[in-house]
Amino acid sequence: MAVQRKTIRLLILEDSQNEAERLVSLFRNAGQATRVHRITSSEDLTDALLQTWDLLISAPSSENLDPSEAIGAIRRQAKDIPVIQLIAGNDVDAITEALALGAQGALPQGEDEWLILVANRELANLEERRARRSAEVALREAEKRCHLLLESSVDAIAYVHDGMHIYANRAYLELFGYEDVDELEGMPMIDLIASCDQGNFKGFLKNYQTLQGTSELVCSGVRTDGSSFKARMNFSPASYDGEPCIQVVIRAESDNAELEKLREISSQDTVTGLHNRNHFLELLDAAVERAVNAGQGASLAYIRVDRFASLQADLGLGDSDRLLAELANLLRGHFPATAQLARFGDDAFAALLSDVTAQQCEQQLKDLLHKVEGHLFEIAGRTVQTTLSIGVAALDEQTAKARDVIDRAHRCAEDIADGNGLNIYNPADELAAAASRGDVLAMLQQALEQNSFRLLFQPIISLRGDSQEHYEVLLRLVDPQGVEVPPGEFLEVAKQAGLATRIDRWVLLNSIKLLAEHRSKGHGTHLFLHLSSASLQDAGLLPWLGVALKASRLPPDALVFQLNEGDAVAYLKQAKVLMQGLKALGCRTALSQFGCALNPLNTLRHLNVEFIKIDGSYTQDLSRPEQQDALKQLLASLHEQNKLSIVPFVDSATVLATLWQAGVGYIQGQYLQGPSQSMDYDFSSDEG
Repeated sequence: MAVQRKTIRLLILEDSQNEAERLVSLFRNAGQATRVHRITSSEDLTDALLQTWDLLISAPSSENLDPSEAIGAIRRQAKDIPVIQLIAGNDVDAITEALALGAQGALPQGEDEWLILVANRELANLEERRARRSAEVALREAEKRCHLLLESSVDAIAYVHDGMHIYANRAYLELFGYEDVDELEGMPMIDLIASCDQGNFKGFLKNYQTLQGTSELVCSGVRTDGSSFKARMNFSPASYDGEPCIQVVIRAESDNAELEKLREISSQDTVTGLHNRNHFLELLDAAVERAVNAGQGASLAYIRVDRFASLQADLGLGDSDRLLAELANLLRGHFPATAQLARFGDDAFAALLSDVTAQQCEQQLKDLLHKVEGHLFEIAGRTVQTTLSIGVAALDEQTAKARDVIDRAHRCAEDIADGNGLNIYNPADELAAAASRGDVLAMLQQALEQNSFRLLFQPIISLRGDSQEHYEVLLRLVDPQGVEVPPGEFLEVAKQAGLATRIDRWVLLNSIKLLAEHRSKGHGTHLFLHLSSASLQDAGLLPWLGVALKASRLPPDALVFQLNEGDAVAYLKQAKVLMQGLKALGCRTALSQFGCALNPLNTLRHLNVEFIKIDGSYTQDLSRPEQQDALKQLLASLHEQNKLSIVPFVDSATVLATLWQAGVGYIQGQYLQGPSQSMDYDFSSDEG
């Protein structure tokens, strides 16, 4: 699916209209929608800066306005507009001067590809700065609202760090008889606890700091006048001014029956007498905290009344409420007293079941389905029957927030097409859904779990009469529509997600199995296998590979392990250990994408590999003599060291003569055969 790009608002300081238009075309050809203004004077820039701009590109010089003045004007007005200064020639001093003046980028004029790369970098940085500023504003507003809520709360609330008060709201001060928060700052909270309860309070606080989560303590508080009162204290983790602390909410115990009744009513649904939605969400938040911080798991059942809209239309509002009340009574009788029950929506109930997994409560919920299905509800002289659809999701240590659990259970209930059913959330189902939406990471995880990557094989052909069969193994990821995801996309995602090692081992294991099967039919096939930088650093790879080879009974030299030159240079010490270990196992080794390092031959002093696969850039435009000379020089140096050379991306017959004359050992490319799911190339046709 194509992603609509944001329009770039571009300022250009350039006297030549034609050159300005060329720069605009450059951006548009790169797929960037642009809105452009060409600066013609100092006054014009002043007017332009009244608007919002994303980027300024300045020519090396301008008769209308000196580039340094433009940079200065932007800085004086504190405008966040990145500036890219183009330089006449490759003048290092001019580049340094431009950067010193405040330009974010400086590069030679005419380096178009370089310009686009720098522009994309600065635009991405600008977007991040804007997002950060928006987030900071939103955070300040949220903090203001939170402070107002704290100050207006009827509950006494304080924040405590290392047992000391760092904040207390007005209700807290009034509860203990203090006039000003300054009187409490730095005071130990234990000083506000009656002496008879201080030992218990110390023990509770010590245990709480190791367990975290939400906890409650009932003890006696002491006012400034010496009087005491019973208080119910709720402790929960929080932060204040960016520092971790404990939030303490104190509700004074009262004999006021009316006040207690009001509190009870505020948490109840008036129709069913169960918890209402808001109170249930508070209970669910606390359960999520216990699951994450203390490992106390639970399950949420989302219970939907089937076809409730039709029942409501048939019974009327009053009688449909009576039906819900009857259902609520049935739920109370069915679930244990420890279950938290709520009316969650017009046609839905919710049950929070502590210390049970979704599978453990499955039979209990199935029994509920049968009970409701067979129950005859007597509503205003009429007999009414209904059924339920129940979705279940677990609360565990990986639960991020309560909303996730609700969404999962709700989706499970909605997926029951005909009603009267139970559906338990399975993380694999969500993974499949994300994969079907085109989420590359989800597709990778699903491919690993379901063993559904695709392996392709491309032949590597000898130009020197070697009739042995060689194939390179290539990995492909296929989306739910059967379309291949470009390797450049999914390999980078795999690396960032930490999946590269698992994927490498999947490729190795499945390649070894396929090769063993193929060689059992009389073929002497060898496979070239890639190792990522993650596997290069994996100390467990060699022992694992030794076991896999022994189990397959393959001759070790049937496998050629290749590292990318860039990875080998970045992790040279690890690469050297790995190569030595592979040779000890009897395997052969190769370096791919060779020739791009500053001194590629220096790498070979440390890594003794048999095969060298030349980087594809050496075979681009081989009709040019300078390209041929560069390739011949590199190959000559390799052959002096007795390295077997491979040239990839051979896509036409026109380069074969050049490659043969240059002494290339092996070739690979579309001209011979593209990647295939079968190892079926006829190597005998290339003999002689």
